[in-house]
Amino acid sequence: MIKVLKLQKAVISFILGILALVAYIIMSSNKLESSSYVLTLAGLLFIAGSLMAIYPILFGKKDKKGKVELDPEKREAMEQEPEGATS
Repeated sequence: MIKVLKLQKAVISFILGILALVAYIIMSSNKLESSSYVLTLAGLLFIAGSLMAIYPILFGKKDKKGKVELDPEKREAMEQEPEGATS
């Protein structure tokens, strides 16, 4: 399902955000001043991941029944094929 919705980049961003958050916790326990930069990076990765996750939903096209097509390019290619053609 992740491949169908093209959410791989969002999932990778969330994973990197979690890793940065773990690094922040370790750095803050050692009282390093640069830990705030790592926390900022984790926040930015979470924000980027959430925007990438919601992008296909916001820009999906509605079909005749009112349902949202998450992959409109694939649907348009199928509509342009002749009916008698087989793949």
